[in-house]
Amino acid sequence: QVQLVESGGGLVQAGGSLRLSCAASLRTLSTSAMGWFRQAPGKEREFVASINWSGGSTYYADSVKGRFTISRDNAKNTVYLQMNSLKPEDTAVYYCASKRGGISYVHTEYAYWGQGTQVTVSS
Repeated sequence: QVQLVESGGGLVQAGGSLRLSCAASLRTLSTSAMGWFRQAPGKEREFVASINWSGGSTYYADSVKGRFTISRDNAKNTVYLQMNSLKPEDTAVYYCASKRGGISYVHTEYAYWGQGTQVTVSS
């Protein structure tokens, strides 16, 4: 069973940056597509970004395109989400998830999920 652990969340002012990390317990991460999702209070879980197993293909939600960057280091079994120019509307719990096959924005296609890390952006 794959275990995913997110870290790097916190409180930041609008316009600031944070880098989230997602560490996997097993080397199977290197053959899995990975995604970042977020969920704000009272809202449904929302796709943020996805990356394929090699890192050669990425996909972003329109709301974060140009501000967020997803990347991975398979040697470290870790996926990252660099978040720049943060806005108050980015405030949410951020989750990483893994899936077999290619990248996807559909959360039901992801088999394994982390516990989430809180990101709060103050105005």
